[in-house]
Amino acid sequence: MTPRIEDYALIGDLQTAALVGNDGSIDWLCLPRFDSGACFAAILGDKDNGHWRLAPKGASTCARRGYIGDSLVLESVWETRTGTVKVIDFMPQRDTTPDVMRIVEGVSGTVEMTATLRLRFDYGSVVPWVRRVDDQRVAIAGPDSVWLRSDPPVKTWGQQLSTVSSFTVGPGEKVAFALTWHPSNKPRPELVDPYEALETSLQDWFEWSARCETQGRYREPVVRSLITLKALTYHPTGGIVAAPTTSLPEELGGVRNWDYRFCWLRDATLTLGALLDGGYQEEAWAWRDWLLRAVAGDPADLQIMYGLAGERRLPETELPWLKGYAGSAPVRIGNAAVQQLQLDVYGEVLDALYLARQKGLPAEIHAWNLQLSLLGFLESKWREPDEGLWEVRGPRRHFVHSKVMAWVAADRAVRTLETHPELRGDSSRWRAMRDEVHREVCDKGYDPARNTFTQYYGSAELDAATLLIPRVGFLPPDDPRVIGTVDAVRDELGAGGGLVRRYSTAAANVDGLPGDEGAFLACSFWLADALLMTGRAKEAKELFEQLIALRNDVGLLAEEYDPVNGRQLGNYPQAFSHIALVTTALALSRAENAG
Repeated sequence: MTPRIEDYALIGDLQTAALVGNDGSIDWLCLPRFDSGACFAAILGDKDNGHWRLAPKGASTCARRGYIGDSLVLESVWETRTGTVKVIDFMPQRDTTPDVMRIVEGVSGTVEMTATLRLRFDYGSVVPWVRRVDDQRVAIAGPDSVWLRSDPPVKTWGQQLSTVSSFTVGPGEKVAFALTWHPSNKPRPELVDPYEALETSLQDWFEWSARCETQGRYREPVVRSLITLKALTYHPTGGIVAAPTTSLPEELGGVRNWDYRFCWLRDATLTLGALLDGGYQEEAWAWRDWLLRAVAGDPADLQIMYGLAGERRLPETELPWLKGYAGSAPVRIGNAAVQQLQLDVYGEVLDALYLARQKGLPAEIHAWNLQLSLLGFLESKWREPDEGLWEVRGPRRHFVHSKVMAWVAADRAVRTLETHPELRGDSSRWRAMRDEVHREVCDKGYDPARNTFTQYYGSAELDAATLLIPRVGFLPPDDPRVIGTVDAVRDELGAGGGLVRRYSTAAANVDGLPGDEGAFLACSFWLADALLMTGRAKEAKELFEQLIALRNDVGLLAEEYDPVNGRQLGNYPQAFSHIALVTTALALSRAENAG
Protein backbone atom coordinates (compact mmCIF):
# COMPACT_ATOMS: atom_id res chain seq x y z
CA MET A 1 0.00 0.00 0.00
CA THR A 2 1.44 3.38 -1.01
CA PRO A 3 2.05 5.67 1.99
CA ARG A 4 0.16 8.94 1.92
CA ILE A 5 2.21 12.03 1.17
CA GLU A 6 1.52 13.31 4.67
CA ASP A 7 2.96 10.10 6.14
CA TYR A 8 6.40 11.59 5.50
CA ALA A 9 8.49 13.91 7.64
CA LEU A 10 11.36 16.10 6.44
CA ILE A 11 15.00 16.12 7.49
CA GLY A 12 17.73 18.14 5.80
CA ASP A 13 21.10 19.90 6.00
CA LEU A 14 20.36 23.18 4.12
CA GLN A 15 21.69 21.74 0.87
CA THR A 16 19.40 18.76 0.35
CA ALA A 17 16.60 16.96 2.18
CA ALA A 18 15.14 13.51 2.78
CA LEU A 19 11.59 12.24 3.36
CA VAL A 20 11.20 9.78 6.23
CA GLY A 21 8.00 7.74 6.36
CA ASN A 22 6.14 6.82 9.54
CA ASP A 23 7.13 3.25 8.66
CA GLY A 24 10.79 4.15 9.26
CA SER A 25 11.72 4.20 5.58
CA ILE A 26 13.63 7.03 3.90
CA ASP A 27 12.01 6.94 0.46
CA TRP A 28 13.40 10.12 -1.10
CA LEU A 29 16.89 11.64 -0.96
CA CYS A 30 18.91 13.50 -3.59
CA LEU A 31 22.66 13.79 -3.07
CA PRO A 32 24.55 16.03 -2.80
CA ARG A 33 22.06 18.82 -3.72
CA PHE A 34 18.30 19.23 -3.82
CA ASP A 35 18.42 18.94 -7.62
CA SER A 36 20.88 16.04 -7.81
CA GLY A 37 19.89 12.52 -8.80
CA ALA A 38 18.04 10.62 -6.08
CA CYS A 39 19.69 7.64 -4.42
CA PHE A 40 16.39 6.81 -2.68
CA ALA A 41 13.42 7.13 -5.08
CA ALA A 42 10.95 4.58 -3.70
CA ILE A 43 8.31 7.28 -3.26
CA LEU A 44 8.12 7.56 -7.07
CA GLY A 45 8.35 3.84 -7.77
CA ASP A 46 8.86 0.97 -5.37
CA LYS A 47 11.45 -0.25 -2.88
CA ASP A 48 13.68 -1.49 -5.71
CA ASN A 49 14.16 2.17 -6.68
CA GLY A 50 15.99 2.83 -3.42
CA HIS A 51 15.12 3.25 0.24
CA TRP A 52 16.53 2.83 3.75
CA ARG A 53 14.21 1.35 6.34
CA LEU A 54 15.06 1.13 10.04
CA ALA A 55 12.35 -0.31 12.30
CA PRO A 56 11.58 -3.03 14.84
CA LYS A 57 11.37 -6.44 13.21
CA GLY A 58 7.81 -7.13 12.03
CA ALA A 59 6.51 -3.63 12.88
CA SER A 60 4.53 -1.56 10.40
CA THR A 61 4.40 2.08 11.58
CA CYS A 62 5.63 4.00 14.59
CA ALA A 63 3.30 4.78 17.48
CA ARG A 64 4.04 8.49 17.40
CA ARG A 65 6.63 10.92 16.13
CA GLY A 66 7.56 14.56 16.20
CA TYR A 67 10.41 17.01 15.90
CA ILE A 68 12.47 17.57 19.03
CA GLY A 69 11.44 21.07 20.07
CA ASP A 70 11.89 23.76 17.45
CA SER A 71 14.32 21.74 15.34
CA LEU A 72 14.45 19.57 12.24
CA VAL A 73 15.57 16.54 14.26
CA LEU A 74 12.88 13.84 14.02
CA GLU A 75 12.10 11.44 16.86
CA SER A 76 9.89 8.38 16.21
CA VAL A 77 8.68 6.14 19.04
CA TRP A 78 7.96 2.47 18.33
CA GLU A 79 5.98 0.31 20.75
CA THR A 80 6.23 -3.46 20.32
CA ARG A 81 5.13 -6.54 22.24
CA THR A 82 8.60 -6.87 23.78
CA GLY A 83 9.47 -3.25 24.43
CA THR A 84 9.69 0.36 23.30
CA VAL A 85 12.38 2.03 21.23
CA LYS A 86 12.92 5.46 19.70
CA VAL A 87 14.68 6.37 16.46
CA ILE A 88 16.20 9.80 15.90
CA ASP A 89 16.70 10.87 12.27
CA PHE A 90 18.57 14.00 11.17
CA MET A 91 21.08 15.47 8.76
CA PRO A 92 23.74 17.64 10.41
CA GLN A 93 24.55 20.91 8.68
CA ARG A 94 27.53 19.90 6.64
CA ASP A 95 31.08 21.13 6.41
CA THR A 96 31.93 19.30 3.20
CA THR A 97 29.96 16.10 2.63
CA PRO A 98 26.32 15.23 3.44
CA ASP A 99 25.49 12.76 6.22
CA VAL A 100 22.25 11.05 7.22
CA MET A 101 22.27 10.00 10.87
CA ARG A 102 19.89 7.48 12.44
CA ILE A 103 20.22 6.78 16.17
CA VAL A 104 18.31 3.94 17.82
CA GLU A 105 17.79 4.09 21.59
CA GLY A 106 16.09 1.49 23.74
CA VAL A 107 13.44 2.83 26.11
CA SER A 108 12.01 -0.25 27.80
CA GLY A 109 12.17 -4.03 27.39
CA THR A 110 14.20 -5.41 24.50
CA VAL A 111 13.49 -4.72 20.85
CA GLU A 112 14.95 -6.52 17.82
CA MET A 113 15.69 -4.01 15.06
CA THR A 114 16.20 -4.51 11.34
CA ALA A 115 17.73 -2.07 8.86
CA THR A 116 17.53 -2.51 5.08
CA LEU A 117 19.58 -0.19 2.89
CA ARG A 118 18.89 -0.34 -0.83
CA LEU A 119 20.91 2.32 -2.66
CA ARG A 120 19.91 3.09 -6.24
CA PHE A 121 21.70 6.04 -7.79
CA ASP A 122 20.40 8.25 -10.62
CA TYR A 123 16.73 8.23 -9.57
CA GLY A 124 16.53 4.54 -8.75
CA SER A 125 18.10 3.27 -11.97
CA VAL A 126 21.70 2.39 -11.05
CA VAL A 127 22.64 -0.49 -8.73
CA PRO A 128 26.01 0.29 -7.10
CA TRP A 129 28.85 -2.09 -6.39
CA VAL A 130 28.99 -2.64 -2.60
CA ARG A 131 32.02 -3.92 -0.71
CA ARG A 132 33.19 -4.11 2.87
CA VAL A 133 36.04 -1.90 4.12
CA ASP A 134 36.89 -2.62 7.78
CA ASP A 135 33.58 -2.23 9.66
CA GLN A 136 32.00 -0.10 6.95
CA ARG A 137 30.21 -0.69 3.67
CA VAL A 138 31.00 1.42 0.62
CA ALA A 139 28.72 1.61 -2.43
CA ILE A 140 30.14 3.02 -5.67
CA ALA A 141 28.67 3.68 -9.10
CA GLY A 142 30.10 6.26 -11.49
CA PRO A 143 30.49 9.62 -9.73
CA ASP A 144 28.68 8.57 -6.55
CA SER A 145 30.07 6.92 -3.45
CA VAL A 146 28.22 6.25 -0.20
CA TRP A 147 29.69 4.90 3.05
CA LEU A 148 27.62 3.21 5.75
CA ARG A 149 28.80 2.52 9.27
CA SER A 150 27.28 1.83 12.67
CA ASP A 151 28.45 2.71 16.17
CA PRO A 152 28.85 0.24 17.76
CA PRO A 153 29.26 -2.17 14.80
CA VAL A 154 26.29 -4.51 14.34
CA LYS A 155 25.75 -7.66 12.32
CA THR A 156 25.48 -6.62 8.67
CA TRP A 157 25.31 -8.63 5.44
CA GLY A 158 24.36 -8.40 1.79
CA GLN A 159 21.02 -9.76 0.65
CA GLN A 160 19.18 -9.39 -2.67
CA LEU A 161 21.15 -6.34 -3.77
CA SER A 162 20.64 -4.62 -0.43
CA THR A 163 22.56 -4.23 2.84
CA VAL A 164 20.79 -5.66 5.90
CA SER A 165 21.58 -5.14 9.57
CA SER A 166 20.07 -6.82 12.63
CA PHE A 167 20.56 -6.03 16.32
CA THR A 168 18.75 -5.82 19.66
CA VAL A 169 18.57 -2.87 22.06
CA GLY A 170 17.59 -2.71 25.71
CA PRO A 171 16.85 0.25 28.00
CA GLY A 172 19.41 3.01 27.48
CA GLU A 173 21.33 1.12 24.80
CA LYS A 174 22.11 2.99 21.61
CA VAL A 175 23.13 2.12 18.05
CA ALA A 176 23.90 4.90 15.57
CA PHE A 177 24.03 4.60 11.79
CA ALA A 178 25.80 7.14 9.61
CA LEU A 179 25.43 7.28 5.82
CA THR A 180 27.85 9.62 4.07
CA TRP A 181 28.02 10.61 0.38
CA HIS A 182 31.09 11.90 -1.41
CA PRO A 183 32.42 12.01 -4.99
CA SER A 184 33.78 8.59 -5.87
CA ASN A 185 37.06 10.04 -7.11
CA LYS A 186 37.80 11.61 -3.71
CA PRO A 187 39.28 9.96 -0.58
CA ARG A 188 36.98 8.58 2.08
CA PRO A 189 35.60 11.51 4.13
CA GLU A 190 36.50 12.00 7.76
CA LEU A 191 34.22 10.23 10.20
CA VAL A 192 31.61 12.32 12.00
CA ASP A 193 30.55 11.27 15.48
CA PRO A 194 26.75 10.78 15.32
CA TYR A 195 26.16 11.64 18.98
CA GLU A 196 28.17 14.85 18.83
CA ALA A 197 26.46 15.70 15.55
CA LEU A 198 23.07 15.28 17.24
CA GLU A 199 23.95 17.71 20.02
CA THR A 200 25.35 20.23 17.56
CA SER A 201 22.30 19.95 15.26
CA LEU A 202 19.85 20.48 18.11
CA GLN A 203 21.84 23.46 19.37
CA ASP A 204 21.99 24.98 15.87
CA TRP A 205 18.24 24.65 15.35
CA PHE A 206 17.30 25.85 18.84
CA GLU A 207 19.47 28.95 18.45
CA TRP A 208 18.01 29.67 15.03
CA SER A 209 14.40 29.17 16.12
CA ALA A 210 14.90 31.39 19.18
CA ARG A 211 15.47 34.32 16.81
CA CYS A 212 11.83 34.16 15.71
CA GLU A 213 10.08 37.33 16.82
CA THR A 214 6.57 35.91 16.49
CA GLN A 215 4.61 35.39 19.69
CA GLY A 216 0.99 34.60 20.49
CA ARG A 217 -1.40 31.81 19.68
CA TYR A 218 0.02 31.05 16.22
CA ARG A 219 3.68 30.89 17.17
CA GLU A 220 3.89 27.10 16.79
CA PRO A 221 2.67 26.86 13.16
CA VAL A 222 4.67 29.96 12.24
CA VAL A 223 7.92 28.63 13.70
CA ARG A 224 7.43 25.22 12.14
CA SER A 225 6.78 26.84 8.76
CA LEU A 226 9.86 29.06 9.08
CA ILE A 227 11.96 26.03 10.00
CA THR A 228 10.62 24.34 6.88
CA LEU A 229 11.55 27.36 4.76
CA LYS A 230 15.02 27.32 6.29
CA ALA A 231 15.30 23.61 5.45
CA LEU A 232 14.38 24.37 1.83
CA THR A 233 17.16 26.97 1.58
CA TYR A 234 20.27 26.08 -0.37
CA HIS A 235 22.73 27.62 2.05
CA PRO A 236 25.67 28.21 -0.32
CA THR A 237 23.64 30.66 -2.44
CA GLY A 238 20.55 31.65 -0.41
CA GLY A 239 18.15 30.26 -3.03
CA ILE A 240 14.96 28.64 -1.71
CA VAL A 241 13.51 25.64 -3.54
CA ALA A 242 9.75 25.42 -4.01
CA ALA A 243 9.86 21.85 -2.67
CA PRO A 244 12.52 19.13 -2.24
CA THR A 245 10.62 16.67 -4.46
CA THR A 246 9.59 16.09 -8.05
CA SER A 247 6.45 14.60 -9.56
CA LEU A 248 4.31 14.10 -6.47
CA PRO A 249 0.96 14.36 -8.25
CA GLU A 250 -1.69 17.05 -8.13
CA GLU A 251 -4.18 14.29 -8.97
CA LEU A 252 -3.70 10.64 -8.02
CA GLY A 253 -3.12 8.70 -11.22
CA GLY A 254 -2.91 11.93 -13.23
CA VAL A 255 -0.25 13.57 -15.36
CA ARG A 256 0.11 16.89 -13.50
CA ASN A 257 3.46 15.91 -12.04
CA TRP A 258 6.23 18.52 -12.02
CA ASP A 259 9.75 19.06 -10.72
CA TYR A 260 9.75 21.70 -7.96
CA ARG A 261 13.41 21.51 -6.92
CA PHE A 262 14.10 24.99 -8.27
CA CYS A 263 13.65 28.60 -7.15
CA TRP A 264 10.57 30.50 -8.37
CA LEU A 265 10.43 34.27 -8.72
CA ARG A 266 6.69 34.23 -7.95
CA ASP A 267 7.62 33.45 -4.33
CA ALA A 268 9.97 36.43 -4.05
CA THR A 269 7.90 39.10 -2.25
CA LEU A 270 5.96 36.76 0.00
CA THR A 271 9.13 34.89 0.98
CA LEU A 272 10.98 38.09 1.76
CA GLY A 273 8.07 39.40 3.79
CA ALA A 274 7.67 36.18 5.77
CA LEU A 275 11.38 36.06 6.64
CA LEU A 276 11.59 39.73 7.59
CA ASP A 277 8.39 39.70 9.65
CA GLY A 278 9.58 36.53 11.37
CA GLY A 279 12.81 38.23 12.41
CA TYR A 280 15.17 36.53 9.96
CA GLN A 281 16.93 39.44 8.28
CA GLU A 282 20.05 37.43 7.44
CA GLU A 283 18.04 34.86 5.47
CA ALA A 284 16.00 37.62 3.79
CA TRP A 285 19.21 39.37 2.81
CA ALA A 286 20.59 36.13 1.30
CA TRP A 287 17.35 35.58 -0.64
CA ARG A 288 17.40 39.18 -1.91
CA ASP A 289 20.99 38.79 -3.05
CA TRP A 290 20.21 35.47 -4.77
CA LEU A 291 17.36 37.24 -6.56
CA LEU A 292 19.61 40.04 -7.78
CA ARG A 293 22.18 37.59 -9.14
CA ALA A 294 19.60 35.35 -10.78
CA VAL A 295 17.79 38.09 -12.70
CA ALA A 296 20.92 39.98 -13.77
CA GLY A 297 21.32 40.27 -17.54
CA ASP A 298 19.06 41.13 -20.45
CA PRO A 299 15.53 41.87 -19.12
CA ALA A 300 14.11 39.98 -22.10
CA ASP A 301 15.74 36.83 -20.74
CA LEU A 302 14.07 36.98 -17.31
CA GLN A 303 12.85 33.50 -16.35
CA ILE A 304 10.10 32.42 -13.99
CA MET A 305 12.45 30.05 -12.16
CA TYR A 306 16.14 29.34 -11.77
CA GLY A 307 18.39 26.65 -10.38
CA LEU A 308 19.80 26.71 -6.86
CA ALA A 309 22.70 28.94 -7.87
CA GLY A 310 20.77 30.81 -10.56
CA GLU A 311 21.25 28.23 -13.32
CA ARG A 312 19.05 28.93 -16.35
CA ARG A 313 18.95 25.65 -18.25
CA LEU A 314 16.48 23.29 -16.58
CA PRO A 315 15.54 20.89 -19.42
CA GLU A 316 12.54 18.68 -18.74
CA THR A 317 12.95 14.92 -19.10
CA GLU A 318 10.70 11.96 -18.29
CA LEU A 319 11.99 8.92 -16.36
CA PRO A 320 10.14 5.90 -17.77
CA TRP A 321 11.58 3.38 -15.28
CA LEU A 322 9.72 5.06 -12.42
CA LYS A 323 6.00 4.23 -12.35
CA GLY A 324 5.19 7.36 -10.34
CA TYR A 325 3.68 7.96 -6.92
CA ALA A 326 0.55 5.75 -6.70
CA GLY A 327 0.92 5.10 -10.44
CA SER A 328 0.91 8.80 -11.33
CA ALA A 329 3.08 9.00 -14.42
CA PRO A 330 5.10 10.44 -15.97
CA VAL A 331 7.86 11.23 -13.52
CA ARG A 332 9.65 14.37 -14.69
CA ILE A 333 12.96 16.01 -13.85
CA GLY A 334 13.65 19.56 -14.99
CA ASN A 335 10.83 21.93 -15.82
CA ALA A 336 9.87 23.11 -19.30
CA ALA A 337 7.87 26.01 -17.84
CA VAL A 338 11.22 27.75 -17.47
CA GLN A 339 10.81 28.78 -21.12
CA GLN A 340 7.44 30.45 -20.61
CA LEU A 341 6.65 34.14 -20.73
CA GLN A 342 5.14 35.20 -17.43
CA LEU A 343 4.85 38.95 -17.17
CA ASP A 344 3.90 38.84 -13.50
CA VAL A 345 7.49 37.98 -12.50
CA TYR A 346 8.64 41.50 -13.37
CA GLY A 347 6.20 42.84 -10.81
CA GLU A 348 7.27 40.20 -8.29
CA VAL A 349 10.92 41.18 -8.60
CA LEU A 350 10.30 44.92 -8.34
CA ASP A 351 7.88 44.41 -5.44
CA ALA A 352 10.41 42.26 -3.56
CA LEU A 353 13.21 44.77 -4.04
CA TYR A 354 10.90 47.63 -3.02
CA LEU A 355 9.98 45.70 0.14
CA ALA A 356 13.63 45.01 0.88
CA ARG A 357 14.42 48.73 0.69
CA GLN A 358 11.38 49.62 2.85
CA LYS A 359 12.36 47.07 5.49
CA GLY A 360 15.86 48.46 5.77
CA LEU A 361 17.95 45.89 3.93
CA PRO A 362 21.07 47.68 2.68
CA ALA A 363 20.52 48.69 -0.93
CA GLU A 364 22.90 47.37 -3.57
CA ILE A 365 24.31 50.15 -5.76
CA HIS A 366 23.44 48.36 -8.98
CA ALA A 367 19.99 47.15 -7.89
CA TRP A 368 18.10 50.30 -8.91
CA ASN A 369 19.63 50.34 -12.37
CA LEU A 370 18.59 46.71 -12.76
CA GLN A 371 15.03 47.57 -11.71
CA LEU A 372 14.84 50.41 -14.24
CA SER A 373 16.04 48.04 -16.94
CA LEU A 374 13.38 45.46 -16.05
CA LEU A 375 10.67 48.11 -15.96
CA GLY A 376 11.74 49.55 -19.29
CA PHE A 377 11.35 46.15 -20.90
CA LEU A 378 7.98 45.56 -19.21
CA GLU A 379 6.75 48.94 -20.47
CA SER A 380 7.02 47.64 -24.03
CA LYS A 381 5.77 44.13 -23.24
CA TRP A 382 2.89 44.30 -20.78
CA ARG A 383 0.20 44.55 -23.47
CA GLU A 384 1.08 41.07 -24.78
CA PRO A 385 -0.55 37.78 -23.66
CA ASP A 386 1.47 35.36 -21.53
CA GLU A 387 1.23 31.99 -19.78
CA GLY A 388 0.43 33.56 -16.42
CA LEU A 389 1.25 32.80 -12.81
CA TRP A 390 0.01 29.22 -12.98
CA GLU A 391 2.29 28.20 -15.87
CA VAL A 392 -0.55 27.00 -18.06
CA ARG A 393 0.51 24.82 -20.96
CA GLY A 394 -2.38 26.02 -23.08
CA PRO A 395 -2.46 29.12 -25.30
CA ARG A 396 -1.19 32.47 -24.09
CA ARG A 397 -3.85 34.84 -22.80
CA HIS A 398 -4.22 38.27 -21.25
CA PHE A 399 -4.26 37.03 -17.66
CA VAL A 400 -5.61 39.59 -15.22
CA HIS A 401 -3.08 38.76 -12.52
CA SER A 402 -0.20 39.33 -14.94
CA LYS A 403 -1.55 42.78 -15.79
CA VAL A 404 -2.07 43.61 -12.11
CA MET A 405 1.56 42.72 -11.42
CA ALA A 406 2.63 44.96 -14.31
CA TRP A 407 0.78 47.71 -12.46
CA VAL A 408 2.67 46.71 -9.28
CA ALA A 409 6.00 47.08 -11.11
CA ALA A 410 5.21 50.63 -12.21
CA ASP A 411 3.66 51.53 -8.85
CA ARG A 412 6.72 50.42 -6.88
CA ALA A 413 8.97 52.46 -9.16
CA VAL A 414 6.82 55.54 -8.59
CA ARG A 415 6.79 55.02 -4.82
CA THR A 416 10.55 54.47 -4.71
CA LEU A 417 11.20 57.71 -6.59
CA GLU A 418 8.80 59.60 -4.32
CA THR A 419 10.63 58.49 -1.19
CA HIS A 420 14.13 58.53 -2.71
CA PRO A 421 14.26 61.52 -5.08
CA GLU A 422 18.04 61.18 -5.27
CA LEU A 423 17.59 58.12 -7.50
CA ARG A 424 17.46 58.64 -11.23
CA GLY A 425 14.24 57.88 -13.10
CA ASP A 426 11.21 59.47 -14.73
CA SER A 427 8.38 59.13 -12.23
CA SER A 428 5.86 60.74 -14.61
CA ARG A 429 6.64 58.05 -17.19
CA TRP A 430 6.02 55.23 -14.74
CA ARG A 431 2.95 56.96 -13.33
CA ALA A 432 1.48 57.12 -16.83
CA MET A 433 2.19 53.42 -17.35
CA ARG A 434 0.62 52.61 -13.98
CA ASP A 435 -2.53 54.54 -14.83
CA GLU A 436 -2.84 52.96 -18.27
CA VAL A 437 -2.53 49.42 -16.91
CA HIS A 438 -5.05 50.17 -14.19
CA ARG A 439 -7.63 51.51 -16.65
CA GLU A 440 -7.24 48.54 -18.97
CA VAL A 441 -7.55 45.92 -16.23
CA CYS A 442 -10.65 47.55 -14.80
CA ASP A 443 -12.14 47.81 -18.29
CA LYS A 444 -11.21 44.41 -19.76
CA GLY A 445 -10.56 42.20 -16.75
CA TYR A 446 -13.66 43.00 -14.73
CA ASP A 447 -17.14 41.52 -15.24
CA PRO A 448 -19.65 44.17 -14.04
CA ALA A 449 -22.61 41.82 -14.41
CA ARG A 450 -21.12 39.44 -11.82
CA ASN A 451 -19.11 42.07 -9.94
CA THR A 452 -15.84 40.16 -10.14
CA PHE A 453 -12.46 40.23 -11.80
CA THR A 454 -11.95 37.29 -14.14
CA GLN A 455 -9.10 34.98 -15.05
CA TYR A 456 -8.26 36.69 -18.33
CA TYR A 457 -9.72 39.33 -20.61
CA GLY A 458 -13.10 38.30 -21.98
CA SER A 459 -13.28 35.21 -19.79
CA ALA A 460 -16.14 34.03 -17.63
CA GLU A 461 -13.68 31.94 -15.59
CA LEU A 462 -12.21 33.04 -12.28
CA ASP A 463 -8.70 32.92 -10.85
CA ALA A 464 -7.80 32.74 -7.14
CA ALA A 465 -4.79 34.97 -7.87
CA THR A 466 -7.21 37.92 -8.08
CA LEU A 467 -7.55 37.57 -4.30
CA LEU A 468 -4.19 39.37 -4.18
CA ILE A 469 -5.62 42.57 -5.70
CA PRO A 470 -6.15 44.35 -2.36
CA ARG A 471 -2.90 43.04 -0.89
CA VAL A 472 -0.75 44.53 -3.65
CA GLY A 473 -2.70 47.81 -3.48
CA PHE A 474 -4.31 47.72 -6.92
CA LEU A 475 -7.66 48.56 -5.30
CA PRO A 476 -8.56 49.26 -1.66
CA PRO A 477 -10.11 46.38 0.34
CA ASP A 478 -13.44 48.21 0.71
CA ASP A 479 -13.89 48.66 -3.05
CA PRO A 480 -17.10 46.82 -4.08
CA ARG A 481 -15.21 45.15 -6.93
CA VAL A 482 -12.74 43.63 -4.45
CA ILE A 483 -15.49 42.40 -2.15
CA GLY A 484 -17.38 40.98 -5.13
CA THR A 485 -14.25 39.17 -6.36
CA VAL A 486 -13.58 37.63 -2.95
CA ASP A 487 -17.15 36.36 -2.75
CA ALA A 488 -17.14 35.06 -6.33
CA VAL A 489 -13.86 33.18 -5.89
CA ARG A 490 -15.10 31.61 -2.68
CA ASP A 491 -18.39 30.58 -4.28
CA GLU A 492 -17.21 29.44 -7.70
CA LEU A 493 -13.77 28.04 -6.91
CA GLY A 494 -14.66 26.68 -3.48
CA ALA A 495 -13.76 23.03 -2.95
CA GLY A 496 -15.36 22.51 0.47
CA GLY A 497 -14.14 23.26 3.96
CA GLY A 498 -13.14 26.78 2.96
CA LEU A 499 -10.58 25.48 0.46
CA VAL A 500 -10.34 27.01 -3.00
CA ARG A 501 -8.91 25.90 -6.32
CA ARG A 502 -6.55 28.05 -8.36
CA TYR A 503 -8.92 28.07 -11.32
CA SER A 504 -11.35 25.73 -13.02
CA THR A 505 -9.57 22.89 -14.81
CA ALA A 506 -12.87 22.10 -16.56
CA ALA A 507 -12.64 25.27 -18.62
CA ALA A 508 -11.89 24.42 -22.23
CA ASN A 509 -8.18 24.50 -23.07
CA VAL A 510 -7.17 26.95 -20.34
CA ASP A 511 -4.15 25.02 -19.09
CA GLY A 512 -3.78 22.52 -21.93
CA LEU A 513 -3.74 19.50 -19.61
CA PRO A 514 -6.12 16.60 -19.00
CA GLY A 515 -7.47 15.70 -15.58
CA ASP A 516 -8.04 17.70 -12.42
CA GLU A 517 -6.15 18.87 -9.36
CA GLY A 518 -6.76 19.42 -5.66
CA ALA A 519 -7.53 22.61 -3.78
CA PHE A 520 -4.51 24.91 -3.72
CA LEU A 521 -3.44 25.56 -0.15
CA ALA A 522 -1.66 28.88 -0.75
CA CYS A 523 -4.78 30.24 -2.46
CA SER A 524 -6.88 29.11 0.49
CA PHE A 525 -4.65 31.14 2.81
CA TRP A 526 -5.01 34.06 0.37
CA LEU A 527 -8.77 33.78 0.82
CA ALA A 528 -8.32 34.09 4.58
CA ASP A 529 -6.16 37.18 3.99
CA ALA A 530 -8.78 38.69 1.70
CA LEU A 531 -11.56 38.02 4.19
CA LEU A 532 -9.53 39.75 6.90
CA MET A 533 -8.80 42.76 4.68
CA THR A 534 -12.45 43.11 3.71
CA GLY A 535 -13.57 43.29 7.33
CA ARG A 536 -14.54 39.68 7.95
CA ALA A 537 -12.02 38.85 10.67
CA LYS A 538 -14.09 36.11 12.30
CA GLU A 539 -14.45 34.22 9.00
CA ALA A 540 -10.75 34.72 8.27
CA LYS A 541 -9.73 33.29 11.63
CA GLU A 542 -12.06 30.30 11.27
CA LEU A 543 -10.72 29.53 7.82
CA PHE A 544 -7.10 29.87 8.93
CA GLU A 545 -7.63 27.46 11.80
CA GLN A 546 -9.29 24.98 9.45
CA LEU A 547 -6.27 25.23 7.15
CA ILE A 548 -3.61 24.72 9.80
CA ALA A 549 -5.57 21.68 10.99
CA LEU A 550 -4.76 20.09 7.60
CA ARG A 551 -1.06 19.94 8.48
CA ASN A 552 0.23 16.47 9.18
CA ASP A 553 1.41 15.22 12.58
CA VAL A 554 4.76 17.02 12.22
CA GLY A 555 3.29 20.29 10.93
CA LEU A 556 3.97 19.99 7.19
CA LEU A 557 1.88 20.93 4.15
CA ALA A 558 2.05 19.89 0.52
CA GLU A 559 1.01 22.10 -2.40
CA GLU A 560 -2.61 20.95 -2.55
CA TYR A 561 -5.30 19.10 -0.62
CA ASP A 562 -7.97 16.66 -1.74
CA PRO A 563 -11.05 17.47 0.39
CA VAL A 564 -12.97 14.47 -0.93
CA ASN A 565 -10.42 11.86 0.14
CA GLY A 566 -8.96 13.92 2.95
CA ARG A 567 -5.30 13.79 1.91
CA GLN A 568 -2.49 16.02 0.75
CA LEU A 569 -1.43 16.23 -2.90
CA GLY A 570 1.49 17.65 -4.85
CA ASN A 571 5.13 18.25 -4.09
CA TYR A 572 5.99 18.21 -0.42
CA PRO A 573 6.63 20.04 1.74
CA GLN A 574 5.73 23.09 -0.30
CA ALA A 575 7.39 26.44 0.40
CA PHE A 576 4.48 28.38 -1.12
CA SER A 577 2.00 26.81 1.31
CA HIS A 578 4.18 27.52 4.35
CA ILE A 579 4.96 31.08 3.22
CA ALA A 580 1.23 31.73 2.88
CA LEU A 581 0.61 30.23 6.33
CA VAL A 582 3.15 32.57 7.92
CA THR A 583 1.77 35.60 6.10
CA THR A 584 -1.82 34.91 7.17
CA ALA A 585 -0.88 34.07 10.76
CA LEU A 586 1.04 37.31 11.15
CA ALA A 587 -1.79 39.34 9.59
CA LEU A 588 -4.30 37.81 11.99
CA SER A 589 -2.02 38.47 14.94
CA ARG A 590 -1.55 42.11 13.94
CA ALA A 591 -5.30 42.56 13.55
CA GLU A 592 -5.93 40.95 16.94
CA ASN A 593 -3.30 43.12 18.65
CA ALA A 594 -4.78 46.22 17.06
CA GLY A 595 -8.07 45.42 18.74
